Amino acid sequence: MLALAVSLALAASDGGVSNQPADFIDDARLVFQVVTCQAQPVPAPLDARTVEAYCKRMTPKFERFRSHWGVTAKDFVAAQRPAGLPAELVYPFGGGDLMMALTAFPDATTLTTMSLELAGDPRRLKTLSDKKALEQSLQALDEAATTTLLSNDSKSVNLSKLQRGELPGQLSMHLMGLALHDQEPVSVRFFRVEADGSLHYFSLDEIAELEGTKASKLKATWKAPDFSPAFANVEVQFVPKGQPAAPRRVHRHIGANLSDEGLAKQPGLLEHLGQKGRVSAMTKAASYLLWQPTFGVMRDWLVSHAVFMISDSTGVPPRYWKKAGCGVETFGSFQRSFLGTWEGFQQELRDEFVKAKKLPMRFGYPDGSPEKRSHCMVVKCPSAVPSTTP
Repeated sequence: MLALAVSLALAASDGGVSNQPADFIDDARLVFQVVTCQAQPVPAPLDARTVEAYCKRMTPKFERFRSHWGVTAKDFVAAQRPAGLPAELVYPFGGGDLMMALTAFPDATTLTTMSLELAGDPRRLKTLSDKKALEQSLQALDEAATTTLLSNDSKSVNLSKLQRGELPGQLSMHLMGLALHDQEPVSVRFFRVEADGSLHYFSLDEIAELEGTKASKLKATWKAPDFSPAFANVEVQFVPKGQPAAPRRVHRHIGANLSDEGLAKQPGLLEHLGQKGRVSAMTKAASYLLWQPTFGVMRDWLVSHAVFMISDSTGVPPRYWKKAGCGVETFGSFQRSFLGTWEGFQQELRDEFVKAKKLPMRFGYPDGSPEKRSHCMVVKCPSAVPSTTP
């Protein structure tokens, strides 16, 4: 009996009993310490000077986010949110942007981000003795996170690079989001979405079975991931820093192609989202995909399920909201889209922004004017009304 107890304890310390959902919190805590520059000694075999150089670059950027977005954007969105919002937040095309999700919805208890980027394998850092590999991985993370920290959007080419390397790219950015809001992880598990919308959490045995395969990239022009498909989707449970017994909140990131074709190949995702009922929602810097007919399913899902949504101009065009009986309020200024898009929607937005109110900060993309003007849309729906595409 004693031998069995010791065996189980050892298995649990390495991520969980082999046939139970595996928890990688120990690996994630090390990633959290390094990428968010926590005030702790850097453990061997990591090169401390490399980490210190990274933190010297990143700390001012973290402080900039806290003092700017963490105050101005937080106060602005708080003034727009109606009372009694659903505690579920859904953020399509959200990538690693848990940073702004927690700024805009600090009371959300379950946050779901979805994008082409996969979470990544958190196990590599603890045995990383190669100084150059560590430096390259931290530099790639720096490049990807900096635009989100300083400009409130992200570049696909930088996010693509995070599909490879010694750090779990998207998970690392999620952990940054926690640190910027004085939260810390207490559980990190990986899962797949079943056809009925339920979540299956991988055990150590299942992860071992997938170890020899590589996850598929979700965009043809992107870097192929160099990690197992077991590490595509991640769930992070978190609490306020230093309060391990506090009620846990949940962030899940799901790697998915949100086009109509992509969702048809992954029907369990819509089943999972549908089980949430009415939700809060946001998106930004989404490449105007929700304007396109090939993303109509996700657009209609948002219109039929979101009670409140904030977005830049890449969100759902106003005509769809209005058809569902929702109100659209504009802030800032919009002359034309940041990227090439259909003129019909552009004119529709120009008409909406004639009556726009003041916007105190940038939210996602600027517009395409020479002045690169900031703008956003706030949508409030009286009820969840199924959408009919006009």
